Amino acid sequence: MTDIDPQELAERYVAQWIEPDPAKRRDAIERLWADDATHVLQPPVEIREAADRLGFAHQTLRAEGHDAIERRITGSYDHFIVGQGFTFRARGGAVRLDGVVRIGWDALVGGEVHGGGEDLLVLAPDGRIRTDYMFPE
Repeated sequence: MTDIDPQELAERYVAQWIEPDPAKRRDAIERLWADDATHVLQPPVEIREAADRLGFAHQTLRAEGHDAIERRITGSYDHFIVGQGFTFRARGGAVRLDGVVRIGWDALVGGEVHGGGEDLLVLAPDGRIRTDYMFPE
């Protein structure tokens, strides 16, 4: 596996979520994510509770492949950044253990933290993200 600086990866990962230019965003996705990558999101509690009431035991949201990941990231950009005025930044302290990198991020409005989360990034042999497990706080 290639030598990866976990904090540099965290910065690049967060940058794709706040990139306003769709072509640059797509380029970042192709550079960061393996072709067969999967993004797995633990949905907000209200979605998990609604799914539980309907009998769904596995309450995760998934995007598989570059096109689906691009739709996911673009949807987040449109909803949180354009629609609500958020921005995101990587927290310090990203760490790597073998082929897994743990990163943290903050969601800010007007420079004040209003949320955040952590991701576990499972890397492919070429150093790109194979699976991203996202846990918003």
